[in-house]
Amino acid sequence: MTSEVINIKDLPKVDPVFGQASFNDHEQIVFCNDKETGLKAIIGIHNTVLGPALGGTRMWQYANEWEALNDVLRLSRGMTYKSAVAGLNLGGGKAVIIGDAKTQKTPELMKRFGEFVHSLSGKYITAEDIGMETSDMDLVRDVTPYVTGISESRGGAGNPSPITAYGVFVGMKAAAKFKYGSDALEDKKVIVQGIGHVGESLVEHLTNEGAQVIITDINQERLDFVSKKYGAQIYTGDNLYALDADIYAPCALGATINDNTINLLNVDIIAGAANNQLANGIKHGQILQEKGIVYAPDFVINAGGIINVYAEIENYGKTEIMRQTENIYNTTLNILNTATTNNTTPHEASILIAQEKIDARKKENKQ
Repeated sequence: MTSEVINIKDLPKVDPVFGQASFNDHEQIVFCNDKETGLKAIIGIHNTVLGPALGGTRMWQYANEWEALNDVLRLSRGMTYKSAVAGLNLGGGKAVIIGDAKTQKTPELMKRFGEFVHSLSGKYITAEDIGMETSDMDLVRDVTPYVTGISESRGGAGNPSPITAYGVFVGMKAAAKFKYGSDALEDKKVIVQGIGHVGESLVEHLTNEGAQVIITDINQERLDFVSKKYGAQIYTGDNLYALDADIYAPCALGATINDNTINLLNVDIIAGAANNQLANGIKHGQILQEKGIVYAPDFVINAGGIINVYAEIENYGKTEIMRQTENIYNTTLNILNTATTNNTTPHEASILIAQEKIDARKKENKQ
């Protein structure tokens, strides 16, 4: 048996993890690799001051490993702010598995991932995200207790997507109240970009409210299904971001509001379920402010999912889950009003609220 001798001087020079633009004083980054199952995953633990880092696992076919790392860094940071603003005793974490969820996900891979989660001894608690189902979380539960969003038959809170969608819906209504003076969405033209589990549930709420819903997705089969089920209009143009509408609801991947799209936007409100909707929170948040577009911060209004899975840790039922999720309306309205009063953006105002809670807990812990 021979082994290849690698001269360290011959290795390509790349920016270190600590030098990544999305690195934000993260506590721990865990790279998980298992040749037998084909698992390649990254777990990002951003902050555990308020409690264990809870955040879902996303499986996606990233273009490269640096793209996956950037995603997990941004997502885990967002979870810290999400839990803090929602008033939960949780820190922020996230995981990504590199691969095609439709063709590469196996029970063996999920269980092996669960073993990596277990090795962190509860510092990170996983849950469902893009590319994952409740059944996948059940497989992870077979090897570790540090998972939420498992089946109700196993004592869990079940699929968090409907609760996430409801939180986005009430957050959208709060943004409408702030912008128009009324939270009624009847006859409002709403673009829903991405009609997965959360997006479809949001379409249902909007349809029941009497909104004019326009849907778009990369999956034509899903588009046809949701359009037929709810009577939603399928977008067939070639410039979605320039479409004249009242509300834009990004519910797929993040960073859709970026240098290429932001000046095309022709809406009054942005309120969706996707994480990290602003490619650059400070820069793009300011531009939206200048354009008069009300931005309901994603990690504020999509907190219903984490409220739902947190119920498994705190052992509270559906009534309390719905109470806390409905309170997203008040939280959103408060942040929008605070931003106006302090002459800042909703993005910055919500981060400030979250950071104040984290700093206060740090101070308590030192006493």
